[in-house]
Amino acid sequence: MEKKQFKAESQRLMDLMINSIYTHKEIFLREIISNASDAIDKLAYKALTDEGVGLNRDDFKIVVTPDKDERTLTVSDNGIGMTQEEMENNLGTIAKSGSLQFKKETENADDAELDIIGQFGVGFYSAFMVADKVTVISKAYGSDTAYKWESEGVDGYTIEPCEKETVGTDIIMTIKENSEEAEYSDYLRPYFLSDLIKKYSDYIRYPIRMEIERSQQKPKPADAGEDYKPEYELVKEWETINSMVPIWQKPKSQVSEEDKNTFYKTKFGDWQDPLMSVQVAAEGNFEYKALLYIPSQLPMNFYTTEFKKGLQLYSSGVMIMDRCPDLLPDYFGFVQGIVDTPDVSLNTSREMLQHDRQLKVIANNIEKKIRAELVKLMKDDREKYEKFWSAFGMNFKYALMNSYGEARDAIRDLLLFWSSKENKLVSLKEYVERMPASQDKIYYVCGDSVENAAKMPQAERVLKAGFEVLYLTVAEDEIVLQMLENAEGKSFVSVASEDALPVTDAEKASAEQAEKDHKEVLEFVQETLKEHVSKVRVSTILQSGSVCLTAEGPISLEMEKYFHKMRGDYPMKADRVLELNPNASTFQALCAAYDSDKELAATYAEVLYNQALIIADLPLPDPARYTELVCSLMK
Repeated sequence: MEKKQFKAESQRLMDLMINSIYTHKEIFLREIISNASDAIDKLAYKALTDEGVGLNRDDFKIVVTPDKDERTLTVSDNGIGMTQEEMENNLGTIAKSGSLQFKKETENADDAELDIIGQFGVGFYSAFMVADKVTVISKAYGSDTAYKWESEGVDGYTIEPCEKETVGTDIIMTIKENSEEAEYSDYLRPYFLSDLIKKYSDYIRYPIRMEIERSQQKPKPADAGEDYKPEYELVKEWETINSMVPIWQKPKSQVSEEDKNTFYKTKFGDWQDPLMSVQVAAEGNFEYKALLYIPSQLPMNFYTTEFKKGLQLYSSGVMIMDRCPDLLPDYFGFVQGIVDTPDVSLNTSREMLQHDRQLKVIANNIEKKIRAELVKLMKDDREKYEKFWSAFGMNFKYALMNSYGEARDAIRDLLLFWSSKENKLVSLKEYVERMPASQDKIYYVCGDSVENAAKMPQAERVLKAGFEVLYLTVAEDEIVLQMLENAEGKSFVSVASEDALPVTDAEKASAEQAEKDHKEVLEFVQETLKEHVSKVRVSTILQSGSVCLTAEGPISLEMEKYFHKMRGDYPMKADRVLELNPNASTFQALCAAYDSDKELAATYAEVLYNQALIIADLPLPDPARYTELVCSLMK
């Protein structure tokens, strides 16, 4: 029989399993049982519409059989089974490419217990942490042939036809011999296994059966005298180890945070505890129970086509859909969890589910519940909320832009921006509550960092007036504010806007006079920079700064940067305006050069324009030329 080889990455990770240094080897049983439960789920789902299955919910079970003499541990299920092709696909490859990279990055880490298994969900392969050999015998539903997959580790695996009467899968693990590092014989002890099942798999919805040996008193003989002493014997009985009550069906008072966290990590393949969980039990016109989780970090594939949003949908404990996207809006697409309701028909097709009225009501209620819990978290535990914001804030911004602001009312109160006054992240509601009576706008300035935004010359005038300014440090932020339109009825305005603050009559007269006095200089600069700017003018927004760029029209400088980041050849650009401070020494030098040396004045104009680009975090048209111009002024 030909032995097939694992892929290179699989071999290296298999070696990691075989020579595992992790102390939590016991999780292998959780992984194997979870796989068995998933296989039963699939066949139970098929049984809803296929009478040929011939099984109902009470017929399904998972059987755990330790054999001390043969030194094997077998986990059997009567689920959907695997074909030969499915064995190749499911058991011939391990995890994803990211897991190898994770291993490389953490090889020298101080924490020897970094849980690569839990993080990347290698599942079945965790069996090699405790087993020298793993044999899988499986017969797929609808197939007449069973197949046996067998491997002793990195040297490869074999697949061959075999005999198996019933549909389902047997995973037979030949347990390693004891060593100084681990007492592997524990995994052949029924009571030890029973404790592991209760710890990790108590919530599994199907009975996990195991034969347990207990001491039992023998019947008292009829002729026993007064001095009779009870006699005991060992009796083996099949017992159901797990409670089988789904964790989401239990009352909140009976479910600890540790229980919910363990369930989350097992069910959804995360290696960290969730940031928070939300348990819902709704009664009334529409009855449902839900257990929802917000992860502590963004899933690695969240912004890829591989990620499928949605909650698991159950009807009276029977899985209807593994990922039901209609239960979550896009801005909460990172939420994981389960919804169980008797108000959705077991025979409802996936297409009909999209139009199911009950489902829409439940989805609407879930959205409100998640939002309310996040608002509460922001108020009660700001540090924890800011951790959440760091992980998922961008998803809210993308959702606003993708929906063209349609989700603004649901998202507005969840957004955070950096505040000039508080020197920390604040919500829009908090900003508005602090606004003085004389302020009717929400001010913002864009920069590539908080530090640089605070130094933007355009912001100086507003900050000097004592108004709070929001520092927008992400390219999408200005578009997000446009999509929001307002907050608490207050509109947003850039500090670079001419109408950010009212211009006094004296300021207006001074600017008009400067425009008149230096008309020729401004026209000269305009002509020199005609390929780059649409207008050159005396600024009414600059205080101590010499120069800045603003934009006229619907496209701002930040929007231009964003669109070009998304698509380099995007044709739309902002109408750039070069603003010069007539009171700055640089402007005086420019005017003097214009009168005496037009070539030098042109150099000054180009240098000022490039400096305005640097301040605005825009690319220089010709960095080498700018360097030459600056160096030429140092002669």
